[in-house]
Amino acid sequence: MAIVDVLNSKAEKVSQTELVDTIFNIPVKGNILHEVVTMQLAKRRSGSAAVKHRSDVRGSGRKMFRQKGTGRARRGDIKSPLLRGGGSVFGPDPRSYAYKVPKKVKRTALKMALSSKLKEEKLVVLEELKLDEIKTREFVKVMNALDMENVLIITEKKNENLEISARNVPRVKVLRVEGLNVYDILKYKNVVLLESSIKSIEGRLL
Repeated sequence: MAIVDVLNSKAEKVSQTELVDTIFNIPVKGNILHEVVTMQLAKRRSGSAAVKHRSDVRGSGRKMFRQKGTGRARRGDIKSPLLRGGGSVFGPDPRSYAYKVPKKVKRTALKMALSSKLKEEKLVVLEELKLDEIKTREFVKVMNALDMENVLIITEKKNENLEISARNVPRVKVLRVEGLNVYDILKYKNVVLLESSIKSIEGRLL
């Protein structure tokens, strides 16, 4: 088991804790991380591109002129795709780009992402991050004490004071354990685990 220092909000060492090797110390494979991140980004695509087909275009359904006797080509209603202002034939329709990878692969990728941060020494365990009130200034003071920016903070449960205080700070995100994902771990340079969240992560991934 890897033993890491536990810091307080003033960046002072207060204790040590053990991190399970089967989560925080496994070989990292780039192809698995790439597969899961690509899947996450595909799920986020809006897929809202759309055109109006002839049934969607506003206009009369009446036949423009009689079928025979005019010398002109046969013509239906004014919404025909062949006419200006008519419907589109083969344009895009709203769709979902989402696809799935096996749960085992997602779980493995999450372990690899956490392991990569520990190996790069970009993972910090914090005893607690308690704010008495919603105050961005106080949160920034803690980040300055830890000498960190571009950071993902992982909490065990909802912490409204922390989440709202950090909301307007650029390159900072507060995430609960249930929302932990590969893309966010890799996106942010540093990962801060609140000590109370470690057991929840182990419970989810073991």
